[in-house]
Amino acid sequence: MSSVNTAIQLITREEAEKGRSVAGSTCSPALAKGPWEYDLAESLAGVPAYGPGASSGDDAPRSTPRQGQLPEEYKLAGDAELDARIRAAKKKLGSRAVILGHFYQRDEVVQYADFVGDSFQLANAALTRPDAEAIIFCGVHFMAETADILSAPEQAVILPNLAAGCSMADMAGEDSVEECWEQLEEIFGTEPDDAGRVPVIPVTYMNSSAALKAFCGRNGGIVCTSSNAKTVLEWAFERGQRVLFFPDQHLGRNTAKALGVPLEQMPMWNPRKELGGNDEQTLLDSRVILWHGFCSVHKRFNVAQIEKARADFPGVNVIVHPECPMEVVDAADGAGSTDFIKKAIAAATEPTTFAIGTEINMVNRLAAENPQHTIFCLDPVICPCSTMYRIHPGYLAWVLEELVEGRIVNRITVDDTVQANAKIALERMLAARP
Repeated sequence: MSSVNTAIQLITREEAEKGRSVAGSTCSPALAKGPWEYDLAESLAGVPAYGPGASSGDDAPRSTPRQGQLPEEYKLAGDAELDARIRAAKKKLGSRAVILGHFYQRDEVVQYADFVGDSFQLANAALTRPDAEAIIFCGVHFMAETADILSAPEQAVILPNLAAGCSMADMAGEDSVEECWEQLEEIFGTEPDDAGRVPVIPVTYMNSSAALKAFCGRNGGIVCTSSNAKTVLEWAFERGQRVLFFPDQHLGRNTAKALGVPLEQMPMWNPRKELGGNDEQTLLDSRVILWHGFCSVHKRFNVAQIEKARADFPGVNVIVHPECPMEVVDAADGAGSTDFIKKAIAAATEPTTFAIGTEINMVNRLAAENPQHTIFCLDPVICPCSTMYRIHPGYLAWVLEELVEGRIVNRITVDDTVQANAKIALERMLAARP
């Protein structure tokens, strides 16, 4: 099977030739361009953006990191030249550098990764290479921050394109969460109940900034992943009367619902509204307060897509990510993390048809790796994660060749105080095993 990037190039070329949309369309013809064109456009406009793809309509805060201009030689280099340069640099660096590739990265980048996995798997994978001087994280900003927190101080964590952020992570800013916390403390107080449970425990999804992980560390909270969210919520309910869950409302709602928490006890907190858009009694009656955040990739999936898959492929096995809306998770046959999806397909002993609700690069790769099955993405439109797509072989070649010359570019560092508090929340997560 061709890669997602190749498919986008072909579709865009064909649509330009025919002057209309064709079958297997993509959500934006701009995806066919090099990410450095978005870097330049943002620089000229003075306003950050996530770039074309699923998050193109999301508002990027002014604090969003921006990538400087990639040297011209990397923009002009063809696929074969970039491949040769990346492999040559990797060979020269040897064990001095380790490349991590997230499941959602384009195939043209993943092929060079020493480890492929989800954000937390990759951060832990880096720990297996303590002698590596540099960790090149082909993912997004919060992932590189987590790697810096967990890696040795002398190891440099590098993000090939600084503009590879995360719109979901940006939906919960440190200031807005602090303001929410102050308002909740005014309503709930800070004294524990007779069972010793504090009024509220903060839980942040791994897909959040290091500052919010540190906020949880300071306030008795914890970090969760999509794999262990159930265990983490159980941990939090043992210690708190209710939970403030951010930034992804859907993972929080789906997980709490599976634990038996009624929907009416899960109010949404919209940071743009007074008391998050709630009255005091609603908050007092709550068990889980959900932040108004979401993943724009997983928000694209809907029940109509599942119904069509079942009509077209009777007996299809529908598996979706828990970042999908509740009605999508309810209509699917299974829901779980990227690792859960990968293992579910690996466990199928007979040829099976799978309709998958997660990022297209991973779905496409699963289909290529498992030709005995029929595997397709629920969303018929090719619309990758905008920020993952900002990582391109040109940026990878650049950061690797700079390392060969003894120069570190695009280093991600987390302040020592933030790092210490964030590590507390991460360690609590590691201790709360299913």
